[in-house]
Amino acid sequence: MDHLVLIDGHHLMYRAYWAIPRTLRTHSGLQVNAVFGMASMLLTILKHESPDALLLCFDAGGETFRHQEHAAYKEGRPETPDDFYQQIPLILEIVDAFGFSRISDLQYEADDFLGTYALAGERAGMRVSVVTGDRDALQLASDAVRIIIPHKGYQEAESLGPLEIEKKYGVRPDQISAWKGLAGDPSDNLPGVRGIGPKGAAKLLQKFGTIEALYGHLSDVPPSLRQKLEDGMEQAFFCQRMAQLVSDIPLPLSLDALSLRALPSARLFSTFQRFEFTLLLRRFLELLVTSYGSRVFQKLRIGSEQQLSLF
Repeated sequence: MDHLVLIDGHHLMYRAYWAIPRTLRTHSGLQVNAVFGMASMLLTILKHESPDALLLCFDAGGETFRHQEHAAYKEGRPETPDDFYQQIPLILEIVDAFGFSRISDLQYEADDFLGTYALAGERAGMRVSVVTGDRDALQLASDAVRIIIPHKGYQEAESLGPLEIEKKYGVRPDQISAWKGLAGDPSDNLPGVRGIGPKGAAKLLQKFGTIEALYGHLSDVPPSLRQKLEDGMEQAFFCQRMAQLVSDIPLPLSLDALSLRALPSARLFSTFQRFEFTLLLRRFLELLVTSYGSRVFQKLRIGSEQQLSLF
Protein backbone atom coordinates (compact mmCIF):
# COMPACT_ATOMS: atom_id res chain seq x y z
CA MET A 1 0.00 0.00 0.00
CA ASP A 2 1.50 3.34 -1.06
CA HIS A 3 2.06 5.92 1.67
CA LEU A 4 0.90 9.49 0.97
CA VAL A 5 2.23 12.22 3.28
CA LEU A 6 0.36 15.54 3.30
CA ILE A 7 2.05 18.47 5.03
CA ASP A 8 0.58 21.70 6.37
CA GLY A 9 3.37 23.85 4.95
CA HIS A 10 2.64 27.02 6.91
CA HIS A 11 2.45 25.16 10.20
CA LEU A 12 5.73 23.41 9.54
CA MET A 13 7.65 26.51 8.53
CA TYR A 14 6.21 28.49 11.46
CA ARG A 15 7.41 25.76 13.84
CA ALA A 16 10.77 25.88 12.09
CA TYR A 17 11.05 29.63 12.60
CA TRP A 18 10.55 29.39 16.37
CA ALA A 19 12.56 26.18 16.82
CA ILE A 20 15.85 27.52 15.45
CA PRO A 21 17.58 30.63 16.89
CA ARG A 22 17.02 33.72 14.78
CA THR A 23 20.75 34.38 14.92
CA LEU A 24 21.41 31.63 12.37
CA ARG A 25 22.78 33.36 9.28
CA THR A 26 25.02 32.64 6.32
CA HIS A 27 28.46 34.23 6.09
CA SER A 28 26.92 36.97 3.95
CA GLY A 29 24.46 37.80 6.76
CA LEU A 30 21.34 36.17 5.28
CA GLN A 31 18.97 35.02 8.05
CA VAL A 32 18.08 31.36 7.46
CA ASN A 33 16.80 29.94 10.76
CA ALA A 34 13.33 29.08 9.39
CA VAL A 35 14.86 27.78 6.15
CA PHE A 36 17.21 25.49 8.06
CA GLY A 37 14.46 24.28 10.39
CA MET A 38 12.09 23.55 7.51
CA ALA A 39 14.72 21.63 5.55
CA SER A 40 15.67 19.68 8.66
CA MET A 41 12.09 18.62 9.33
CA LEU A 42 11.55 17.63 5.71
CA LEU A 43 14.61 15.36 5.88
CA THR A 44 13.30 13.86 9.12
CA ILE A 45 9.87 13.25 7.60
CA LEU A 46 11.48 11.38 4.71
CA LYS A 47 13.53 9.30 7.13
CA HIS A 48 10.68 8.50 9.53
CA GLU A 49 7.73 8.18 7.16
CA SER A 50 9.32 6.85 3.94
CA PRO A 51 6.53 8.30 1.79
CA ASP A 52 5.81 7.13 -1.74
CA ALA A 53 4.02 10.42 -2.49
CA LEU A 54 4.14 13.82 -0.80
CA LEU A 55 2.39 17.18 -1.03
CA LEU A 56 2.89 20.44 0.87
CA CYS A 57 -0.20 22.63 1.22
CA PHE A 58 0.22 26.33 1.94
CA ASP A 59 -2.16 29.18 2.74
CA ALA A 60 -2.06 31.77 -0.04
CA GLY A 61 -2.51 34.63 2.43
CA GLY A 62 -5.68 36.09 0.96
CA GLU A 63 -9.26 36.11 2.18
CA THR A 64 -10.85 32.68 1.74
CA PHE A 65 -14.56 31.88 1.64
CA ARG A 66 -14.47 31.70 5.45
CA HIS A 67 -13.32 35.31 5.69
CA GLN A 68 -16.19 36.26 3.40
CA GLU A 69 -18.64 34.62 5.82
CA HIS A 70 -16.93 35.83 8.99
CA ALA A 71 -15.02 39.11 8.66
CA ALA A 72 -13.26 38.56 12.01
CA TYR A 73 -12.10 35.04 11.10
CA LYS A 74 -8.65 34.39 12.60
CA GLU A 75 -8.41 37.94 13.99
CA GLY A 76 -6.55 38.32 17.26
CA ARG A 77 -3.61 36.12 16.32
CA PRO A 78 -0.17 37.49 17.29
CA GLU A 79 1.61 39.49 14.62
CA THR A 80 4.02 37.39 12.60
CA PRO A 81 7.57 38.83 12.63
CA ASP A 82 8.80 40.39 9.40
CA ASP A 83 11.90 38.20 9.35
CA PHE A 84 9.63 35.16 9.09
CA TYR A 85 7.92 36.52 5.98
CA GLN A 86 11.28 37.40 4.47
CA GLN A 87 12.30 33.74 4.60
CA ILE A 88 9.18 32.33 2.91
CA PRO A 89 10.59 32.63 -0.65
CA LEU A 90 13.74 30.84 0.52
CA ILE A 91 11.67 28.10 2.16
CA LEU A 92 9.72 27.58 -1.06
CA GLU A 93 13.04 27.37 -2.88
CA ILE A 94 14.08 24.58 -0.51
CA VAL A 95 10.79 22.74 -1.07
CA ASP A 96 11.31 22.98 -4.84
CA ALA A 97 14.92 21.82 -4.48
CA PHE A 98 13.65 18.64 -2.81
CA GLY A 99 11.44 18.14 -5.86
CA PHE A 100 8.26 18.10 -3.77
CA SER A 101 4.86 19.18 -5.06
CA ARG A 102 3.23 22.18 -3.37
CA ILE A 103 -0.10 23.98 -3.77
CA SER A 104 -1.95 27.03 -2.47
CA ASP A 105 -5.14 28.81 -3.50
CA LEU A 106 -6.71 32.15 -2.64
CA GLN A 107 -10.16 30.65 -2.12
CA TYR A 108 -9.26 27.76 0.18
CA GLU A 109 -7.08 27.19 3.22
CA ALA A 110 -4.28 24.65 3.32
CA ASP A 111 -6.48 22.51 5.60
CA ASP A 112 -9.09 22.19 2.85
CA PHE A 113 -6.49 20.79 0.48
CA LEU A 114 -5.28 18.45 3.21
CA GLY A 115 -8.86 17.22 3.58
CA THR A 116 -9.42 16.84 -0.14
CA TYR A 117 -6.19 14.94 -0.78
CA ALA A 118 -6.57 12.80 2.35
CA LEU A 119 -9.96 11.62 1.13
CA ALA A 120 -8.67 11.13 -2.42
CA GLY A 121 -5.72 9.11 -1.15
CA GLU A 122 -7.93 6.98 1.06
CA ARG A 123 -10.30 6.27 -1.83
CA ALA A 124 -7.31 5.27 -3.95
CA GLY A 125 -6.32 2.68 -1.35
CA MET A 126 -3.36 4.63 0.01
CA ARG A 127 -2.18 4.93 3.59
CA VAL A 128 -2.25 8.64 4.45
CA SER A 129 -0.37 10.70 7.05
CA VAL A 130 -1.33 14.35 7.58
CA VAL A 131 1.44 16.39 9.22
CA THR A 132 -0.04 19.43 10.96
CA GLY A 133 -0.56 21.12 14.30
CA ASP A 134 -4.05 22.37 13.46
CA ARG A 135 -6.78 20.52 15.37
CA ASP A 136 -9.20 21.09 12.49
CA ALA A 137 -7.37 18.26 10.75
CA LEU A 138 -8.39 15.77 13.45
CA GLN A 139 -11.70 15.37 11.60
CA LEU A 140 -9.77 13.71 8.75
CA ALA A 141 -8.63 10.71 10.80
CA SER A 142 -9.88 7.29 9.75
CA ASP A 143 -8.62 3.71 9.54
CA ALA A 144 -6.47 4.81 6.58
CA VAL A 145 -5.63 8.38 7.67
CA ARG A 146 -3.52 9.35 10.66
CA ILE A 147 -2.78 12.84 11.93
CA ILE A 148 0.87 13.52 12.79
CA ILE A 149 1.47 16.40 15.21
CA PRO A 150 5.15 17.41 15.33
CA HIS A 151 6.84 17.98 18.69
CA LYS A 152 10.48 19.04 19.17
CA GLY A 153 10.95 19.46 15.47
CA TYR A 154 9.77 16.05 14.34
CA GLN A 155 11.69 13.97 16.85
CA GLU A 156 8.69 13.29 19.10
CA ALA A 157 5.85 13.42 16.59
CA GLU A 158 2.45 12.35 17.91
CA SER A 159 0.49 9.98 15.66
CA LEU A 160 -3.29 10.07 16.13
CA GLY A 161 -5.93 7.81 14.64
CA PRO A 162 -9.65 7.66 15.53
CA LEU A 163 -9.09 5.76 18.80
CA GLU A 164 -6.33 8.07 20.02
CA ILE A 165 -8.38 11.16 19.15
CA GLU A 166 -11.44 9.91 21.01
CA LYS A 167 -9.33 9.00 24.03
CA LYS A 168 -7.55 12.37 24.10
CA TYR A 169 -10.41 14.75 23.24
CA GLY A 170 -13.52 12.76 24.12
CA VAL A 171 -15.02 12.98 20.63
CA ARG A 172 -14.79 11.02 17.38
CA PRO A 173 -13.11 12.53 14.29
CA ASP A 174 -16.52 13.06 12.67
CA GLN A 175 -17.55 15.14 15.72
CA ILE A 176 -14.60 17.56 15.66
CA SER A 177 -16.42 20.34 13.78
CA ALA A 178 -19.43 20.01 16.11
CA TRP A 179 -17.10 20.03 19.12
CA LYS A 180 -15.53 23.27 17.88
CA GLY A 181 -18.99 24.62 17.10
CA LEU A 182 -19.94 24.27 20.76
CA ALA A 183 -16.60 25.01 22.45
CA GLY A 184 -15.30 27.49 19.89
CA ASP A 185 -11.71 27.88 18.75
CA PRO A 186 -9.80 30.99 19.90
CA SER A 187 -7.06 30.41 17.31
CA ASP A 188 -9.60 30.96 14.51
CA ASN A 189 -11.62 33.56 16.46
CA LEU A 190 -14.65 31.27 16.62
CA PRO A 191 -16.55 31.95 19.87
CA GLY A 192 -18.78 28.86 20.04
CA VAL A 193 -21.44 28.77 22.76
CA ARG A 194 -20.66 31.05 25.66
CA GLY A 195 -20.06 29.12 28.87
CA ILE A 196 -19.33 25.77 27.20
CA GLY A 197 -15.73 24.60 27.08
CA PRO A 198 -14.05 21.64 25.38
CA LYS A 199 -14.90 19.14 28.13
CA GLY A 200 -18.52 20.25 28.35
CA ALA A 201 -18.86 20.13 24.57
CA ALA A 202 -17.39 16.62 24.50
CA LYS A 203 -19.86 15.39 27.13
CA LEU A 204 -22.80 16.78 25.17
CA LEU A 205 -21.63 15.11 21.98
CA GLN A 206 -21.01 11.83 23.77
CA LYS A 207 -24.66 11.88 24.82
CA PHE A 208 -26.36 13.35 21.74
CA GLY A 209 -23.90 12.59 18.93
CA THR A 210 -24.43 15.75 16.85
CA ILE A 211 -25.33 19.41 17.31
CA GLU A 212 -28.52 18.79 15.36
CA ALA A 213 -29.57 16.00 17.73
CA LEU A 214 -28.59 18.10 20.75
CA TYR A 215 -30.79 21.00 19.70
CA GLY A 216 -33.57 18.57 18.91
CA HIS A 217 -33.54 17.33 22.51
CA LEU A 218 -32.86 20.45 24.57
CA SER A 219 -35.56 19.34 27.01
CA ASP A 220 -33.14 16.58 28.10
CA VAL A 221 -30.50 19.15 29.08
CA PRO A 222 -30.37 20.75 32.58
CA PRO A 223 -32.08 24.19 32.62
CA SER A 224 -28.92 26.25 33.26
CA LEU A 225 -27.10 24.60 30.38
CA ARG A 226 -30.20 24.68 28.19
CA GLN A 227 -30.33 28.47 28.43
CA LYS A 228 -26.71 28.78 27.30
CA LEU A 229 -27.40 26.52 24.34
CA GLU A 230 -30.53 28.42 23.37
CA ASP A 231 -28.70 31.74 23.54
CA GLY A 232 -25.77 30.39 21.54
CA MET A 233 -27.63 28.29 18.97
CA GLU A 234 -26.81 30.50 16.00
CA GLN A 235 -23.13 30.62 16.94
CA ALA A 236 -22.99 26.85 17.47
CA PHE A 237 -24.19 26.05 13.97
CA PHE A 238 -22.17 28.86 12.42
CA CYS A 239 -18.91 27.85 14.11
CA GLN A 240 -19.50 24.22 13.22
CA ARG A 241 -19.83 25.19 9.57
CA MET A 242 -16.68 27.31 9.72
CA ALA A 243 -14.70 24.47 11.30
CA GLN A 244 -15.81 21.87 8.75
CA LEU A 245 -13.06 21.22 6.23
CA VAL A 246 -13.80 21.10 2.53
CA SER A 247 -12.97 17.71 1.02
CA ASP A 248 -14.26 17.98 -2.53
CA ILE A 249 -12.02 20.57 -4.21
CA PRO A 250 -11.16 19.55 -7.80
CA LEU A 251 -7.60 18.20 -7.52
CA PRO A 252 -5.15 20.74 -8.99
CA LEU A 253 -2.55 17.95 -9.09
CA SER A 254 -3.27 14.27 -9.66
CA LEU A 255 -2.25 11.75 -7.02
CA ASP A 256 0.22 10.29 -9.51
CA ALA A 257 1.88 13.71 -9.83
CA LEU A 258 2.73 13.57 -6.12
CA SER A 259 4.85 10.42 -6.47
CA LEU A 260 8.41 10.64 -5.20
CA ARG A 261 10.69 9.31 -7.91
CA ALA A 262 13.96 10.56 -9.36
CA LEU A 263 14.04 13.51 -6.95
CA PRO A 264 16.76 16.03 -7.89
CA SER A 265 19.58 15.12 -5.51
CA ALA A 266 22.15 17.38 -7.22
CA ARG A 267 19.83 20.38 -7.01
CA LEU A 268 19.15 19.81 -3.30
CA PHE A 269 22.86 19.28 -2.63
CA SER A 270 23.81 22.56 -4.31
CA THR A 271 20.99 24.42 -2.54
CA PHE A 272 22.17 23.16 0.84
CA GLN A 273 25.69 24.23 -0.11
CA ARG A 274 24.54 27.73 -1.03
CA PHE A 275 22.76 28.14 2.31
CA GLU A 276 25.82 26.68 4.09
CA PHE A 277 23.79 23.86 5.67
CA THR A 278 26.75 21.53 6.25
CA LEU A 279 24.95 19.49 8.91
CA LEU A 280 21.97 18.94 6.60
CA LEU A 281 24.29 17.95 3.75
CA ARG A 282 25.68 15.17 5.92
CA ARG A 283 22.18 14.02 6.85
CA PHE A 284 21.14 14.11 3.21
CA LEU A 285 24.10 11.94 2.17
CA GLU A 286 23.24 9.48 4.95
CA LEU A 287 19.68 9.31 3.63
CA LEU A 288 20.87 8.73 0.06
CA VAL A 289 22.66 5.49 0.95
CA THR A 290 19.57 3.95 2.56
CA SER A 291 17.31 1.70 0.51
CA TYR A 292 14.58 4.33 0.68
CA GLY A 293 16.81 7.25 -0.29
CA SER A 294 18.34 5.41 -3.22
CA ARG A 295 14.85 4.55 -4.44
CA VAL A 296 13.36 8.06 -4.48
CA PHE A 297 16.41 10.24 -5.25
CA GLN A 298 18.58 10.38 -8.33
CA LYS A 299 22.10 9.07 -7.88
CA LEU A 300 24.35 11.87 -6.67
CA ARG A 301 27.87 12.31 -7.99
CA ILE A 302 30.19 14.38 -5.78
CA GLY A 303 33.38 15.10 -7.65
CA SER A 304 34.95 18.46 -6.96
CA GLU A 305 37.50 19.05 -4.21
CA GLN A 306 35.34 21.90 -2.95
CA GLN A 307 32.36 19.57 -2.51
CA LEU A 308 34.42 16.84 -0.86
CA SER A 309 36.05 19.31 1.55
CA LEU A 310 32.69 19.80 3.22
CA PHE A 311 32.92 16.32 4.69
